[in-house]
Amino acid sequence: MRTANKVAAVSILFWLMKIVATTLGETLGDFISMTLNLGYTKGIFITLAFFILILSVQLSLKKYSPPVYWLVIIGTTTLGTEISDFIDRTLHTGYLMGSLILLSGLLISLFLWNKRYGNLEVYPIFERNKEFYYWGAILFSNSLGTAFGDFLSDNLGLGYMTGACITGVIILIVVLLHYFTKINHVLLFWIAFVFTRPFGATFGDLLTKPLTKGGLDLGPMNASLVSLLLMVIMIFISQRKYLETSS
Repeated sequence: MRTANKVAAVSILFWLMKIVATTLGETLGDFISMTLNLGYTKGIFITLAFFILILSVQLSLKKYSPPVYWLVIIGTTTLGTEISDFIDRTLHTGYLMGSLILLSGLLISLFLWNKRYGNLEVYPIFERNKEFYYWGAILFSNSLGTAFGDFLSDNLGLGYMTGACITGVIILIVVLLHYFTKINHVLLFWIAFVFTRPFGATFGDLLTKPLTKGGLDLGPMNASLVSLLLMVIMIFISQRKYLETSS
């Protein structure tokens, strides 16, 4: 049985919410693994349980629900932080190798998606099987962003502010290419989607890390609360807009 569209339309509000969600995922992931001192392995199990739970709710719905959809996005960003940190730090692969591993996972998931459906269109999505590809690619992209953001900040010695600025400039360039060129919009979407994650990751590190390491020293809990408040406000706005356009 064909259902209604299940995912968010791509708009300016979508990108703003994506950036805040990635920042929240970075700070909340650090809060679970480091502030609570649970470690990356337990952090993965905790965030995976939440992700599976909220994804199950999302998959059971017959149409798009902004609160549930964005909770799944937050679930992918938080779980992605734990997956990336586990690969990079617990398995000691390092940020570069971790980024390459996760990039390979993302490319494979997009390849399989394209092979099955002949395109990588992200809106609208009706089929459950296609939605699995959608969320798999998003999880890989958010995990990759954490590793790549850490690679920019630590391995290249750019610092958190510089790393956030570099990824922010890349996102701006992609936006300009979208509006002023005829480059494939799906390709630009996935480039932007991938780079909003390291932007959020480096910005999250900027908020939480000590002053001696170039951060603002807000701590993971305070930074998570600020990001969560912003996210709740934008989910409310998104819900109102959706109800207005669907009524």
